[in-house]
Amino acid sequence: QVHLVESGGGSVQAGGSLRLSCVRSGIAYRPYCMGWFRQAPGKKREEVAVFYTGTGSIYYRDSVKGRFTFSRDSAKNTMYLEMNSLKPEDTAMYYCAADWLKFGGVCPRGEGNEYNYWGRGTQVTVSS
Repeated sequence: QVHLVESGGGSVQAGGSLRLSCVRSGIAYRPYCMGWFRQAPGKKREEVAVFYTGTGSIYYRDSVKGRFTFSRDSAKNTMYLEMNSLKPEDTAMYYCAADWLKFGGVCPRGEGNEYNYWGRGTQVTVSS
């Protein structure tokens, strides 16, 4: 059974940094699609960064480009989200997601409802 567990969230002031981690267990084979999503209170879940292992391509939503960086350590079955220059509007519950479907080579974005595997989330709060 696949499990995804996030960690690294917390409360920071605007301009600060956090590094989120997501550890995968239950399956050794790398997912084709993996990524980070977030959901703020009263808002829909949205993609933050999505990675396709087939090509190594990473998609970032415009509002985080240049501030957030996706990375992964295959040996540790872990993916990361390095978040710098945090803004109050980054406040949300952050979730990691993964799937072993190829989705035609384009990993789902948006709310990510196509992903079958999710962590429980880690809260990020940025104060002004």
